[in-house]
Amino acid sequence: MKADPSCPRCGHAVHPPSVWTSAWHCPLHGPVAPLQPVRRPGAESLELVLSAAQVPVWVPWPLPSGWVITGFAEAGDERSGSLAVAVALSGPAPLGGVGELLIVAEDPGIGLGARLAGLEGPDPGDGFDSGPPHDHVRHDGHEIALWSVDAGKECAVYVGEAMASWMWFLLAPSDTGLMMCELSTVRDLRDRRDGGAALEPPFGALSPFLDGRLRPMNP
Repeated sequence: MKADPSCPRCGHAVHPPSVWTSAWHCPLHGPVAPLQPVRRPGAESLELVLSAAQVPVWVPWPLPSGWVITGFAEAGDERSGSLAVAVALSGPAPLGGVGELLIVAEDPGIGLGARLAGLEGPDPGDGFDSGPPHDHVRHDGHEIALWSVDAGKECAVYVGEAMASWMWFLLAPSDTGLMMCELSTVRDLRDRRDGGAALEPPFGALSPFLDGRLRPMNP
């Protein structure tokens, strides 16, 4: 049975549009872009994500050795398209074991990245970028500044802005954050230039990290 959409900020069930409003409505957060059920990794899912995405669909490219794409999450509906997209990846962690990486692109105010990071949200918060950046990634020749955000002991979180959207990197366990040294370049999978049409990223099993953090809650 297919799960119903939920609030991207808290996971509660949302009320669909009606004759009175065109917006989905969360009882706690008001009008929201509905979070759709997590998509399992695979070429078909990727094409569906790309067809609806109104924000970048980021992946590190080239992928770190042994890493694969392990799922997708989107917030939005047929009318708006996807206003937030999360790409999950899994692979060998720098200090052993399995590492998890979520890269989220979203419009301001959506709240998906903050929820995945365990923050109150919906955005990183005032002053997160008040000091010098802690890291950078590059896209299409441009440098994107990233700041570390304290999200507790479970994961390392970096946030920046790119192409008018928030860019979130969430790495778990927290020592997987050491991988940020390797993630020097990112690619927007919507971009079909430079051989993009032939790009076939590797896929793995569904990420338990993504699936677990986005389990719907009761109303």
